[in-house]
Amino acid sequence: MAKPQLHVSLSPALLHLEEVNSSIVVIIDVLRATSTIATALYNGAKAIVPVDSVAECIRIGKQIEAITAGERDGRIAEGLQYGNSPFDYPPDFIKDKVLVLTTTNGTKLLHMALEKSARGIITGSFPNLDAVCTYLKNAGENIILGCAAWKDRINIEDSLFAGAVIENVKDHFEIKGDAASIAHGLYIKAKDDLFGFMKINNASHYHRLMGFGLEKDIRYCLTPNGANILPIFNDGKLVKG
Repeated sequence: MAKPQLHVSLSPALLHLEEVNSSIVVIIDVLRATSTIATALYNGAKAIVPVDSVAECIRIGKQIEAITAGERDGRIAEGLQYGNSPFDYPPDFIKDKVLVLTTTNGTKLLHMALEKSARGIITGSFPNLDAVCTYLKNAGENIILGCAAWKDRINIEDSLFAGAVIENVKDHFEIKGDAASIAHGLYIKAKDDLFGFMKINNASHYHRLMGFGLEKDIRYCLTPNGANILPIFNDGKLVKG
């Protein structure tokens, strides 16, 4: 029996090249949207509503009396209550609450996948690596690993996560395309010290967040399985699968 196919889109600008409507799309925004989504749900959030604009975030937050959160260019967006750090959402704060979230790259890509009629949408990050891989192995569907990148520019950390997924699931899929080979090769090179690899290769997002004093966030977001649950997009919101 033919194995399902796995493709990688290294940037939202490349997603149109993929057959989204016949695939499950994994939204990858390691620093920090999808790491924060996994963490908030792991810590007991009822749901996360991803929106693509700050205005929409504020509007929906008022409508459903939810926590509004998000960033633009790595800082808390004006008019929102909270930012995009996984450390903003400990259990005693987030349990049983709904979070409306907007980010520079990740929520935008999720809405693109939705508009292109993806068969399913989940979010992936190092903190929930094993949950993602287990789900994909059992899904029996074509997969697109969609990297949120940075304003359409390919970034290292999302590519590394795509490579980590490929390393874990490669026996279950037909791995297709040069982007997948690049991501996998990058991860194999970096896997023993992801933080050090980001630093030595002058990763743009590493420098951006280090400039804001966020080393703790970066280290957490590059550490596997600290929030090992599966966020699944269903009926306008991400819930724990």
